[in-house]
Amino acid sequence: MARRVVVSGAASGIGASLTRMLQEQGDEVVGVDLHGTAVCADLSTEEGRAGAVAGVLEAAGGRVDAVVACAGLSVPEPTAVRVNLFGAVALLEGLRPALAEAGAPRAAVVGSITGTGVVDEQLVSACLAGDETAATARARQMTDGGSGGLIYPSSKSALAQWVRARSVAPGWAGEGIALNVVAPGVVRTPMTEALLDDERMRAAMDEAVPMPLNGHAGPDAVAGALRWLVSAENTHVTGQVLYVDGGAEATLRGPGRF
Repeated sequence: MARRVVVSGAASGIGASLTRMLQEQGDEVVGVDLHGTAVCADLSTEEGRAGAVAGVLEAAGGRVDAVVACAGLSVPEPTAVRVNLFGAVALLEGLRPALAEAGAPRAAVVGSITGTGVVDEQLVSACLAGDETAATARARQMTDGGSGGLIYPSSKSALAQWVRARSVAPGWAGEGIALNVVAPGVVRTPMTEALLDDERMRAAMDEAVPMPLNGHAGPDAVAGALRWLVSAENTHVTGQVLYVDGGAEATLRGPGRF
């Protein structure tokens, strides 16, 4: 029987690659994005998140086998934390009851290698406390103060920590739901295209995220890892952060972290 998989950010990048892979193997995909998908919703707002959950359940007929939160923003603005952390969490939690009814429920999110680096602890703490008002206010302070570049890694760090904590909780592992993170290095997507086309920015990115194995990744490399994590074959991998980064995490953090 075909699995029914929900993919946010399905209109482009990693989400689009994952959608294609799943459909090619016979699975049904309910895509969520701002436009061009079965469910169109803005995950940066509470109304949009509620609409996304309701729309997915209607489109899926109430049956959901897996959820993958790919939607994300790298802009140095408060909207990024609202989508990257609170949008992803709301989608996962909103669909968790439906997942719990599935025979082999799985869930995954897209994190980032940048979440292992310098982050704003105040923003991370607000995210982990579930305080969107405080997190948005802190992100706005960061943008105004010139440290908006830390919003993306901070939101991705908080997302990975949220997954690690929830993955072994009764509502997730206790219901048989595997929950994991795939953390890419530099991926060639529309979000990074302009940066990679700029020689100086590309050099800075390569210094910050060294990828000795095969260099920058295509979206299929990340999508392939997500596809396996949300497959029925994955029976015991949960709470893990899988770095699809060409060796960046091992290079930056060294052999002492494993």
